[in-house]
Amino acid sequence: MDTSKYDESERFKQGLQVRREVLGDQYVKPAIERGANDEFQRALQQFATEDCWGSVWCRPGLDRKTRSIINLTMLSTVGRVHELKLHIRGAINNGVSKDEIKEVFLQVGVYAGVPAAVEAFRCAGEVFADMDKEKK
Repeated sequence: MDTSKYDESERFKQGLQVRREVLGDQYVKPAIERGANDEFQRALQQFATEDCWGSVWCRPGLDRKTRSIINLTMLSTVGRVHELKLHIRGAINNGVSKDEIKEVFLQVGVYAGVPAAVEAFRCAGEVFADMDKEKK
């Protein structure tokens, strides 16, 4: 993964490591490479890696599992389907079980509305099916 065009601060390096551990290289590598080859995209990838992952995700106040549960709640509530699917996979990587994800999305249904929960369950079903295919 070419990161030579990025400002590789310590926060960037830490953020990249956590981002890769949570989301996996199948997502992170293409995103980072897009930024390496496109100055416009680079600004977003630098920001996301350094500030979101290097600053917030690396803070000691919450463990990764808790952060994942919070992300699932927020992303399903605001309807960010692409990011939700990505973070469902990340939540599994962070030790959140399918049953816990189910409970998160039922909670979303109560407080953010049934349509949000329906979409979240749909996304989770797609992600789980993809993950099952990858195991075979």
